[in-house]
Amino acid sequence: MKPHLLTDEHLMFRDAFRRFVETEIAPHHAQWEKEGIVPRELWRKAGAAGFLCMDVAEAFGGMGEKDFRYNTLISEELVRAGASGPGFAVHTDMVAPYISQYGTEAQKQRWLPGLVSGEIIAAIAMSEPNTGSDVAGVQTTAVRHPNHYLVNGQKTFISNGILNDLVIVAAKTNPDAGAHGVSLIIVERGMDGYERGRNLEKIGMHAQDTAELYFRDVRVPVENLLGAENMGFIYLMQRLPQERLTIAVSAIAAAEAALELTIRYCQERTAFGRPIGKFQNSRFTLAEMKTEIEIGRTFIDHCILLHNKGELSVEQAAMAKWWTTDLQGRVIDQCLQLHGGYGYMLEYPIAKAYIDSRAQRIYGGTNEIMKEIIGRSMGF
Repeated sequence: MKPHLLTDEHLMFRDAFRRFVETEIAPHHAQWEKEGIVPRELWRKAGAAGFLCMDVAEAFGGMGEKDFRYNTLISEELVRAGASGPGFAVHTDMVAPYISQYGTEAQKQRWLPGLVSGEIIAAIAMSEPNTGSDVAGVQTTAVRHPNHYLVNGQKTFISNGILNDLVIVAAKTNPDAGAHGVSLIIVERGMDGYERGRNLEKIGMHAQDTAELYFRDVRVPVENLLGAENMGFIYLMQRLPQERLTIAVSAIAAAEAALELTIRYCQERTAFGRPIGKFQNSRFTLAEMKTEIEIGRTFIDHCILLHNKGELSVEQAAMAKWWTTDLQGRVIDQCLQLHGGYGYMLEYPIAKAYIDSRAQRIYGGTNEIMKEIIGRSMGF
């Protein structure tokens, strides 16, 4: 965020997390990329330092900070370091708020302290092999019995898929009711029939564990129903704007970081006896990127402040996610081009930024779906 929109407390929090990234994440991230996963110990360290689930109430171990600027600073600092492995955003921005908002007092007491401390790692499972952005079309079922649900189905592309201790599963509790038959069921590590599949091999974001999940006659206590039965689709629609804003925040931060890298490169790299930034094509390209990034940053900061007031609309979140992730892709591609052959070498950060950025236009709802949401809000 722009510094003038941050208080002294925000700046202190940012500086503390930046030091955490520099000491606990950056020196090890390349190894985690090779291993395809980050260690559980990182989550516990982040929790102990107060960097997980900042908006959880103090009664459950959190900071009680209902201020999305703190979440924003976490995302921005991870992007700044090229640290795409830690799935903190899924855990903090996406899963914990479901439990805080829709959970019973007993559920909050049971799970929130562990989420805050990092002892419990969380995931959310919506996408299926045959169902991506169409949440209403999920085929995973949860059949109600007197004291439990019997969950059957498969999920895929699940972030924190290997590490998770609990996963919020979107499942059909009334298969004949379409969107109005979806419920959210919390499945926990160790439940019979809950299995993790492959840690999927992706183009980028190699340190982020992304897995297939299988549910075969998993007996889940009725106490693990989140909120009311058959209200899951409504809950998802209420929470998705924050997920999309989180993606937009990381997108604009990634564009800013790529531009900063490229400006330095264009100042240092010479061709025909002068820095390549002195050539008109380079200057014009850099000028265009800087302008578009400034426009994007202004819009995203505005969205963050709206979200803090509870005024960010579904279509504004869709606009933010679509436009900034498209911008991220364009900017990083142009930055790589300005690096020339070196941009294609993985030892240069711009190459990693290029391969990590592609997923941004897909997850959280594809950008085509974002345009559909915006179009429908216009009455079409």
